[in-house]
Amino acid sequence: MSTPVTANYRVGLAAWAALTLLQLTWHGWLFPAQSMPSWLVLCLTVVPLLLPLFAIRDVRRALLWVGILSLFYFCHGVSEAWSAPGERWLAWLEILFTLTLIGVLGAGVKRRRPA
Repeated sequence: MSTPVTANYRVGLAAWAALTLLQLTWHGWLFPAQSMPSWLVLCLTVVPLLLPLFAIRDVRRALLWVGILSLFYFCHGVSEAWSAPGERWLAWLEILFTLTLIGVLGAGVKRRRPA
């Protein structure tokens, strides 16, 4: 069953794509890992964001999975914002994208109307 793509879901899809591109840019180009192979870091950061594509027919479900995964990226962004001054701006972008995803999920919740 496919879910109609609303404006909220478009924002969520854009935040998901931006978070994925951010990981590629951050760990693959701007600040590649020094202690681990770059391909391993990219596998650990990008592949989880690609897994919800299996549920893309139902955009709401795919965004739910990305929202759950984004909690890891939020924690990563907060820790990098505190510990890596040179990467702080990337960490803040990561935090922004994850909060956008979580906000989209919250905005899409159907609320009961008071009786």
